[in-house]
Order: sequence, then structure tokens, then C-alpha cells
Amino acid sequence: MASTQARLGQQALAVLDVALRVPCIFIIDSIFNSYSDPGLGWPGTMGKVFIRVMGVLISTVVLLLSQKALFKFYTLFFAVVLGVAAVLINYHVTSHIDFYNTYYKTALGFRLLPKNGPTLWMGMAAVQLLFSVGYVFLLNLQSVFAALVVLDIMIPLWAMMLELPTDVRQLVAVFSGLVLALNTAVCLAMRLKWFYYSCRYVYLLVRHMYRIYGLQLLLEDTWKRIRFPDVLRVFWLTRITTQALILVYVVRAVRKESGDATGGAADGSSDSQGYLLSWDVFWDLTSNLIISGCDSTLTVLGMSAVISSVAHYLGLSILAFIGSTEEEDKRLGFVAPVLFFILALQTGLSSLDPEERLVRLSRNMCLLLTAILHFIHGMTDPVLMSLSASHVSSFRRHFPVLLVSLALFVLPVALSYALWHNYVLNTWLFAVTAFCVELCLKVVVSLTVYGLFMADGFSNVLWEKLDDYVYYVRSTGNIIEFLFGVIMFGNGAYTMMFESGSKIRACMMCLHAYFNIYLQAKNGWKTFINRRTAVKKINSLPELRGDQLWDIEDVCAICYQEFVSSARITPCHHYFHALCLRKWLYIQDTCPMCHQRVYVEDEGRDRAAFSNNNGGYAAPQDAAAAVPPAAGANQQEQPVAELLANGAAAGIHAARGAEQLDNELLEDNDSIEYDEEEWGTQNGRIPIEEDYINDDTDSTEE
Repeated sequence: MASTQARLGQQALAVLDVALRVPCIFIIDSIFNSYSDPGLGWPGTMGKVFIRVMGVLISTVVLLLSQKALFKFYTLFFAVVLGVAAVLINYHVTSHIDFYNTYYKTALGFRLLPKNGPTLWMGMAAVQLLFSVGYVFLLNLQSVFAALVVLDIMIPLWAMMLELPTDVRQLVAVFSGLVLALNTAVCLAMRLKWFYYSCRYVYLLVRHMYRIYGLQLLLEDTWKRIRFPDVLRVFWLTRITTQALILVYVVRAVRKESGDATGGAADGSSDSQGYLLSWDVFWDLTSNLIISGCDSTLTVLGMSAVISSVAHYLGLSILAFIGSTEEEDKRLGFVAPVLFFILALQTGLSSLDPEERLVRLSRNMCLLLTAILHFIHGMTDPVLMSLSASHVSSFRRHFPVLLVSLALFVLPVALSYALWHNYVLNTWLFAVTAFCVELCLKVVVSLTVYGLFMADGFSNVLWEKLDDYVYYVRSTGNIIEFLFGVIMFGNGAYTMMFESGSKIRACMMCLHAYFNIYLQAKNGWKTFINRRTAVKKINSLPELRGDQLWDIEDVCAICYQEFVSSARITPCHHYFHALCLRKWLYIQDTCPMCHQRVYVEDEGRDRAAFSNNNGGYAAPQDAAAAVPPAAGANQQEQPVAELLANGAAAGIHAARGAEQLDNELLEDNDSIEYDEEEWGTQNGRIPIEEDYINDDTDSTEE
């Protein structure tokens, strides 16, 4: 019970912390969106610039305060507000002979209090007493000073109750206000020492973190400490909600005035229609809210924060549906807002005209949708491969992933169909269509590889060419994706030169060319070289067939499966399946058992009797029978497919390229994935534990 209350208290403090930082964002946004009047002259312009700079500086400092300092600042701020309100009420009351008439005309619109008499005085006294108590409580004044402050605030009301002359009452109110202002100034001056040490502490802390951890960790810590995404999210939602209420109120007021001018509806249905919005009015209101929701950099950041929240929960829902527990797949809430903000900066979204801004925002959202679908495919593909390679037969485990894969194929087709039937061909439509086709291609490749692994799972014999088939399928898909990346680079270059060139777009194109074209082509070439070298090494080793396999009476030390058709012998006299040894040679050029070099170029090496993996011996075969013939069609790799085997197609933008860079793996080794640190150093001689010999993807288990 105590822990629950403590957790609720922490959550309440977190909510209050976010709520108290939001006004700073509103002030900064209003200052940046304000316009200066050129007719003010040089002194007026400089004064206005000084006020803006000071407003931004103070708002930024308050935004970055710690939670304790923030609460203390707002305590003093609200105390000052209460004091100012009490002084203004006193002056307003004493300045009007007939106070109630003014109050009645400007505020209430109906008679609540009597025009004269004790009731009005008692009501004003209650309000002033409430303000004075709040002022005393927030400033934490001592009992004597607290009584004097309350007395000072109530004196003007006594002058009104005694019906003193107007000049005397005004003089008393001014004197009371000066005394209260002096007390407030003294209280704030006494806290200047606290303010100085607080600022000095923050400065020293920031300097220490910068020197020890660097600028990046300092910014990350500040970002998390002030809960900046939550602040931006609350700022944007509050702003949009306020604007929506104002627009709805204006529309209803206009309808009411137009109804009064025309005499109202004859059937008396005008009142009910005033609370209902037609589709055209609703669309206009929604369009105006969307346009105003991205009219500045801060509002774009707020919209990005909202998109982050939506994408985060969408990603968690999909992960829960497909049964994935990978932490790396939970980054959709980070990738989506970053991509949206980059697109907004690249297209200059906040600086466009309202109508053009709405069109550009809709186009950016289409690009963002395709990027999210690509990321979801990256979440489902490992689960799909894991289920097929581990031979899970439960239909309930396969159905959610297959359903998501089917949706990832249908949604891009539907989006492309809708866009082509409503828009003419341009660079934006070409880009969206290319991304949709690329996603469909990825889904087809994933389902094809999934089908190969499932077919291997139902087979009772070792499918030695499975790795080659998987490699060919992925190579074909990667080549086409790489070509899409090159085409999209050309499309972006054309857009930058002839449509909307900008420095940000140029930077994004450079990042795109590096991550999605150069690095992927480099990795594809590396994969091709690794496979060609591995095939060459395997072909240089002698091969055992027939009765000699039965004489050894052992299993492959990598996959623990028996030798059915053939085995390859290493120079250190250990033998393995050719497929298993080739996968090992993708990683390093040493024997899995003793770590001696596998590939020896001297073809005249000693052909003594070889030992099995358990120490047994078998007579050597004739050299002509042991060494296989020249590699045929099944052993040679197609050069074009292997050249770009790992070259991924261009992503949505550089953000997607950075995501793919984090997960760079050798796609040629689809049946089994090893890590170089797990298997040991390249040419080391350290024994390796036998736990690594667990290949769930060789599909030879009974």
C-alpha cells in the first residue's frame, strides 16, 4: 500500500513538473511568431528586441530548472500574482463610487449581489482574505509579518465601508499597494542568495558533466530530466485543443448571428443545428487546426512528439501480436518522429503558405507511412525467419506473423492505387510508389525464404543447397533494392535542382548516398568475396564418399548430424559437412576443432591416414577420388548476383539508412548466424566451448 502511494505521488509530481514547464514553451513560441512593427523607429525596435531576448532567455532558464527549483520559482511567481491581483482589486473597488454597476455590466450579466450593503463588502473581504492568506502561505512569512500583510490588504475595504471620500480611498489603496510591493521586493531580495547559488550549482553541474561525459550525454541527460518530449506533447495538444474550442465557438456565434438576421428557422430546429457541424465545416476546421499545428519549429516538434507516442504504442502492439521480445524492435517511437522532423525541415514545412503547407504535410505523412511500414517489416522478418528455421509447427505462432506480412503487402498496393487515381505523376508520387514497390519486394523475399526453410523443416534429409537458394533469393531482392536506391538518389537530385533545393535536402542526399548506396554496395561486395573465397577453400579440401563414411562412424562436429553422402577433410585431419564448414569459413579460416589453418595452398601436402573427430583413423582414399572435380554449376556462384548480395535498397531518407547500419549482418549466411566474438579471434589458438555447435537452421534434426 505504501509503495503504491509512493508511486502515485511520484507520478503526480511528474505530471506537475511537465505542466509547469509547458508555459515556457508557449512564451518562446509566441515570441518567435510575433512580428515587429517597422514604424517604431530604432529605439522602439531595439527595445522590443531586448524584451524578446530577455523573454526567451528567462523562459529557457525556467524550462531547464530542476524540479525542486522549478516548484520554488512558481511558488514565488504565484505569490507575486496574488499580491498584484489584491492590489488591483483594491484600487478598482475604491476608484468607483458605484462599484456594483460596473461589475454587473462587465462581468456577470445578471444580478447576484445587492447594489449596496454589507453583502458586497463581505464578498470582497472574503476574496481579499483568500488572496492575502495565499500570499502569506506562498512566501512563508512569519506570524507577525503575516498579520501585517493581511491587515494592509484589508485596509482599503475598511475605507470603502466607512464611505470615505473617493480621493481618500484611492490614496489609501495606493499606499496599501506600495507597502505590499515593498514587502514583496524585500522577500524576493532575501531569496537572491538562493537564486545565485542555484544558478551557480547548475552551472558547475553542467560544466562537470560536459567535461566528464561530453556534450552528447549532457544533452541526453537534460532531455530526459526535463521530460522534454512530454512537455512538447502537452504543449501541442493544449494549443490544438484551445484553437479547436475557439474555432467551434466562432462558428456557432456566426451561425447564431446569421440565424437572428434571417429570423431563425421556421421549424425551430436552428438551436439543434447550431451544435452540429456539417462535413464541410468539420473539414475546414480540421484543416485549419492541422495547418496551425505546424506553423513554427516548436509546433513541428510538438507534432513530432505526438507522432512518437502514437508510433511507440503501435510498435508495442505489433510486437505483442507477433510474439517478439527484441528490444531493438521497440525503436519505432524514435525513428518515426525523427524522420517526420527531418522531412519537415527538408521541405520547409513551417514557412510555407497555409494551403501549400497542408498539401506538403499530407505528402510527408505518406512518406512517413511507407517508412513505418518498412520498419514494421524489419520487426516481422526476424520473427518469420526464426519460426521457419526453428521448425515451430504451431499454427498460432505462424498466423500473426503471416497476417502482418500479408498486410504489409496489401497496404502499399492500396496506397499506390489510391494515389495514382487521385494525383498526376510527379517526383513525390514517384518516390512513394518506389518505396511501396520496394516494400512489396521485401515481403515477397521474406515469404520466399520462409517457404524454403519450412520446406527444409518437413524434409528428413539434409538439404545441402538450402543456403545457396536462400542466398540467391536474397541476392536478387537486394540487387533490385539497390537499384531502387540509385533511382531514388536520381529522383532526389532532380527534385533538389529543379523543384525545391535546400541545404538540408543536400545533406540528406549525401547521407543517403553514403548509408544506402555506398555502404550497402561495399557490404555486398564483401559478401561476394567471402562466398567466393569459402567455395575456393572448400573445393581445395579432399572429399570422402561411400564406405569410408561408415568406417569413421562419427558425426559432423558442427551440426551433430551423420554423414549421408560426403564429408570434407581438413589438413588437420578433421572432417565436416561441406555446407557446415563453408558457413564456418565465412567467419574465419581456422578449423573449428583445433584452430589450425584450413586453407593450405600447397596441394602436395601429406596425405597420411586421417583421424576422425573422436581420435579414430581411416585409410586415405586415392587422391584422384578424394579431390573433387572442377567446380560445376552447383559450386560456382553467379557473379552478378553475388556482387551486390548485401546491397540494400535506398531507404526513405538518411534516418532509415542509419537504422540499417546498426543491423549490418552478412545476409549470405541465412541458414546460420555466427558472431566473430562468439567463435573466437581470426587466427587465435584459444579453445572454443562446444556450446557454439548448435545450429537450429541446418534443418537436419529428426
